[in-house]
Amino acid sequence: MKYLIVNADDFGASRGINRGVIEAHRKGILTSASLMVNAPWSHEAAELMQAAPELSVGLHADFEPMRKDKRANPEQRARAELRGQFDRFHELTGCLPTHLDSHHNVHREPELLPLFLELAREFDLPLREHSLVRYYSNFYGIWGGQTHLEQISPENLERILRNEIGVGVTELSCHPGYIDPDFLSGYSTEREAELAALCHPRVHQALETQGIELIGYHELGRFQSPSLCPAEGENRAPAA
Repeated sequence: MKYLIVNADDFGASRGINRGVIEAHRKGILTSASLMVNAPWSHEAAELMQAAPELSVGLHADFEPMRKDKRANPEQRARAELRGQFDRFHELTGCLPTHLDSHHNVHREPELLPLFLELAREFDLPLREHSLVRYYSNFYGIWGGQTHLEQISPENLERILRNEIGVGVTELSCHPGYIDPDFLSGYSTEREAELAALCHPRVHQALETQGIELIGYHELGRFQSPSLCPAEGENRAPAA
């Protein structure tokens, strides 16, 4: 069987992104999201998820603000930052995250990966690229510094479903949303194109044709424990 988790990064970053995530879940194929707990609209995202109980929500750890802090003991500060964001998730949502990942996939960095693995093992949570879930990140609209909307079109998403989703569980990462004048980002019109593709009727039909079942991270227990795979670095894909 082919199982697909469609996960939106950056939940909470802006009102436009929050709106896009919920719309992609209700009208499209989105099953999961990753919450930036210290982002300006994280409170709103936490409220929205209460009205979407079928949406899996994980922690999208953001280390960009911490990197500007040049004080000593970087490992100690990184561990405190990650644990603090984990606690913040519980404070905002009243529950634990269904999975762990990070903004710009910084958990891949050698000095940060052990901290993420430690937290994932402690709470038996799937960590991106270190669980039974294969990670697919190529549904993305900027390559080589240039916008390529054809990469995030309904037609290309159909192709991905046909050619890239194999037996087992795959996470397809995405970044749906609406342009928000209060949120400056180098990835803006691309978010609306992703949203349109995720909600396109042809994509729903492609899932049925290819025999792909949509699931969320909260459903991984149906298959086996989400505990970490022994082979670190499996399922490596380009950072989005």
